[in-house]
Amino acid sequence: MNENNYTENTTIQNSEPINNYTETTPVQNTEPVYTYSEPAPVQNSEPVYTYSEPAPVQSSEPVYTYSEPAPVQNTEYTYGSGAPTAVAGNTYTSSYGTTFRYDPSTAERKKSHMPSWLKVILSAAAFGIIAAAVFIGINFAYDQLVPETTPAVTEESASKDHKIINNSTTVKKEESDNTVASTQILTGNEVNVTDVSAVVENAMPSIVQINCTFNTQSFFGTYQSTGAGSGIIIGQNDDELLIATNNHVVENALDVKVTFNDDTDAEGYIKGTDAYADLAVVAVDLSKLDQSTIDNIKVATIGDSDSVKVGQMAIAIGNALGYGTSTTVGYISAKDREVDVDGKTMTLLQTDAAINPGNSGGALLNIKGEVIGINSVKYASSSVEGMGFAIPISRAVDILNDLATREALKDEEKGYLGVHMSTVTSDFANAYGWPTGVYVNDVVEGSAAEDAGILSGDIITEINGKAVQTSTDLRNEITSYKAGTTVKIVLYRLNRGRFSEVELDVTLGSNPEYNAN
Repeated sequence: MNENNYTENTTIQNSEPINNYTETTPVQNTEPVYTYSEPAPVQNSEPVYTYSEPAPVQSSEPVYTYSEPAPVQNTEYTYGSGAPTAVAGNTYTSSYGTTFRYDPSTAERKKSHMPSWLKVILSAAAFGIIAAAVFIGINFAYDQLVPETTPAVTEESASKDHKIINNSTTVKKEESDNTVASTQILTGNEVNVTDVSAVVENAMPSIVQINCTFNTQSFFGTYQSTGAGSGIIIGQNDDELLIATNNHVVENALDVKVTFNDDTDAEGYIKGTDAYADLAVVAVDLSKLDQSTIDNIKVATIGDSDSVKVGQMAIAIGNALGYGTSTTVGYISAKDREVDVDGKTMTLLQTDAAINPGNSGGALLNIKGEVIGINSVKYASSSVEGMGFAIPISRAVDILNDLATREALKDEEKGYLGVHMSTVTSDFANAYGWPTGVYVNDVVEGSAAEDAGILSGDIITEINGKAVQTSTDLRNEITSYKAGTTVKIVLYRLNRGRFSEVELDVTLGSNPEYNAN
C-alpha cells in the first residue's frame, strides 16, 4: 500500500501520511450506560472515647529525706527530713547503713556522663557519614579510572555473519571520511523521566524523512501523487547508507527522496522489501553526500524489544503529516498484539504515543534512546484514542539484515508453503502442554506443504534453524526465500497423546495468487 488517496474500510489502517478518506461504517457507542442510585447514609463507625483521670504515678525509686547538715567535718549523718548541703571531705551514712565520703570532683564527673541511648544514636550517625563518604569516593575514583563506554561490534565480527545490524548495538566501520557515527546509549544520569529532550536530541540525527512519488489511477486517468513517511538509519556498507522503513511507505514508488536532520536531501533507492512484514530498506549512495551531512547524521542504536515491559516509557519520532520530524511520548500499552492489516496478521507492540500519518517507518525508542520498534499502524476510529502500533525491532532485525544484503524479490518470486495457520501462544502452551509455534489448521491441496508431508494439527517451530513463534514469523521467513528453494522445517506432531519432533525438507512453491494468469 502506498500513501495515496483511498477510501478506508478497515478498523486498523497503516499510518500513511497524506490520506483523504471517509468513514464508511458508523461508529456505535458500545460503552455501557451507568445510572446512579442514592448513596446510603454514612454511619459513624468510629468509637467514642471518654477519658478518666489518670492514675497517680507511683515512684519506684526510694524516697530520701535529709537531716540537718553537720557544722563540722567528719560528722556522720543519717537520712531523715530536710536536705543538707554536702560538704567536701565530710563522711555520711545512709539510712541503709552505708557510709560514703563526698568528693565534689567525682560528683561532677558522674553528672556529665552521657546516656547510653544517645551514644548509640551518635555512633550510628557517625558510621553512616563515614560509610557514605567512602562509597562516594570509591565511585568517583572508579569513574575517573574506568570511564563508561558504549560497546561496539567490530567490522570483522560483523562481516562473518553478514549482518548490518544486530539486537544489541550498531556496526561501526573503521574510521574514514565516510564513516557514520552511532547514537549513544543514555544512562540514568542523562535522562529525566519527565524530560526526554536528551533522548530526542541524541536520536534525531538517525531519523530521516522519506518522500515518494507514485502513479495513481482514478476515474479521470493516471496522475502523480506524493506520499511522506519516515526512516531510521540502521547501518552502512562500503558504498551505501542503509535506512529501514515500512514497505507501505515506498511500495510502487517512482522515486524516493531522503531528507536528513540537517535539511539536506539525497536520492534514495529501494534495496529490498517484505510486504508481509511491512518492512523495507532504502539505500543512499554515500559518495553523493556532503561531508558535513555525513558528520551530522548517526546510525541508530538497536535495542531489545523482547525485554520491553508494559508500562515503560516509549518515544515516537517521525515525519508526522509530512510537516517534518516531530516527537510524541507515551508508554508501552501491550506486547504481542495480533493486528489484522490489509488481510495480514501482524504481531506488534502497542503504545499510546501518538503514531500519526507520516510516522510510518519512524522509530519507537525506549528511555535510553534505543530503537525498540518501527512505527507502522494506528487504530483509526472516532471512539478510540491512543492506540498506535510498532513492529518489534527484535523480530525485524533479521529481516532487515536480509533485505539489506539481498536483491528484492517480486511477489510472484517469493516462496509459498501453502498452509492455513494460527499462533500457539505461550499461555495456551503452558496450560495444555503444547510446544509454542505455529499451528497448521489446514494444508492447501497441491501445495509445497502437502508434497512435503505436513499435516493438519502439526505445530511448526523452526525454519532453517530459525525459531518461529507466531504466524507472522513463519510467513516472513517463508517469503524471504525464492520459490524453488529447499528449506528444513522442524515441527511437532501429536501421536498417541504425545508430541514428537519431525524434520522435513520442503521445496517452496510460488503463491498461486500471483501466478493465476
